Amino acid sequence: MRKKGNVVLGVTGSIAIYKAADLLSKLVQEGIEVDVVMTEAAAKLVSPILLQSLSHRPVSVDMFSPPQRFEIEHVSLAERADLIAVVPATANTIAKLAAGIADNLLCATILAARCPVLLAPAMDAGMFENPATQENLEKLKERGFIIVGPERGRLASGLEGWGRLADPRKILAEILKILGKKYGDLSGRRILVTGGGTREPLDPVRFVGNRSSGKMGIALAEAARDRGADVTLILGPTLLEAPCGVEVVRVETAEMMREEVLRRAEEFDALIMAAAVADFRPASPSPSKIRRDAPSLRVELERTPDILAEAKAPIKVGFAAEMSEGLLANARRKLFEKGLDLIVANDISSPESGFEADTNKVVIVDREGEEILPLLPKREVAERVLDKVSSLIRGREGRRERRAG
Repeated sequence: MRKKGNVVLGVTGSIAIYKAADLLSKLVQEGIEVDVVMTEAAAKLVSPILLQSLSHRPVSVDMFSPPQRFEIEHVSLAERADLIAVVPATANTIAKLAAGIADNLLCATILAARCPVLLAPAMDAGMFENPATQENLEKLKERGFIIVGPERGRLASGLEGWGRLADPRKILAEILKILGKKYGDLSGRRILVTGGGTREPLDPVRFVGNRSSGKMGIALAEAARDRGADVTLILGPTLLEAPCGVEVVRVETAEMMREEVLRRAEEFDALIMAAAVADFRPASPSPSKIRRDAPSLRVELERTPDILAEAKAPIKVGFAAEMSEGLLANARRKLFEKGLDLIVANDISSPESGFEADTNKVVIVDREGEEILPLLPKREVAERVLDKVSSLIRGREGRRERRAG
C-alpha cells in the first residue's frame, strides 16, 4: 500500500469546529496519519478527547505542556507534516499568521513548517468582508498558502453571506490532491477522463440516450487526482455532483464530446474513455417539438463518430459495455480495431454491474492478456485500471529513455 502522508490538522475556535471532526474522520479512513493541534479557544468548544478518539493519536493544545517525547513539539510536528490544514481557520488565526505571530502551538508550528499550508476560513460575513481580513488573506496567498472557501450561506448568527466553512468534501479533495502530488504514482502526469452518457436530440425536448450514471468516470477522475495527476474530466449529463479538485468540462452530445476529446487528447499522458457515448443519433432532429397527433413516428438514425478510434493520445484506454456471452472476444477485437493499449470490458448482464450500479464486474484486457476482476466497488475498479495505466506510462517512458541513450 502506497504511503498516504502525514497531516497536521489545526483546529481553531470557530462554531464550524464540528465539521473538523467529520473531516478528521474522513482523513483517517483514507489511511492518512493525522496529528491534531487545537487552539485554547477550540478546546473550549470541543473536548480534545473527541478528536483524539477519531485520530487515535495525542491531541496537542498547550505549547508549554510537558512533551510526550523529548523533543520540541512545534518543531517536531512541523518536521513530520506533509501538509498543515487549518480547518476551521478563524479571522484571529488568519491575522496572526499574516503578521508572523507565534503565540500558540498552532501558529508556532505553521511558522516552523516547510510544507504546504491550507486554510479553510470560517467566520461571520462582516468579519470575512472586513478589509483587514481580506488584506491578510491576500498576504497569505502571496506567501503560498492554499485557501479553500469560504462559501456563501446561512451563518451561525442567522445572517446570510460569505464566511461559511467550505464543504468538508472539497477540503478533503484538496488535501488528497496535495498529498498525491508528493506520494502518488501519477504525480506530474496529465490524465484525460470521459464519463457519463450522451444525449442526442430528437427534438428540443426529447433525446436518444442511455442509462449511464457517470459513476465510473467520476471514480476514475477522483482516483487519478488522489494519485497526484492533473485530471480533466469531460462529463456528459449526470445527476451526480462533479468531483472536486479536477477540471470538469460539461458536454451533452457525442459531437460535443468528440470535439473536446480530439482538441485535448494529445496533450495528456493518457486518455481513459469511460463515457457511454450513444452509438446512434437521429439523422434529422426536429427544430420544434414533435406533436403526438400522428398515429406513428418513424425516426431515421445515423451512427455517431467513433471518438476513441479517432483520438490520438500517447496511451488510450477504452471501456466496453458487454453481455457476458462474447465479452472477451468482443473486447479483444475492439482493443486492436481502435488501437488501444487497454480495454475494460464490463459485464452489464447483472443488475450489480454496469450502468447505474455502484459496483462493476470487469475484465481488463491488454495486448499481453487479460485480468478478470471480481465484483468490486467502482472506486476499486478505478484503482485497478490506474495501476495498469501507471505501469503503461512508466514502460513508455522507459523505452523512450533507452532509445535516447
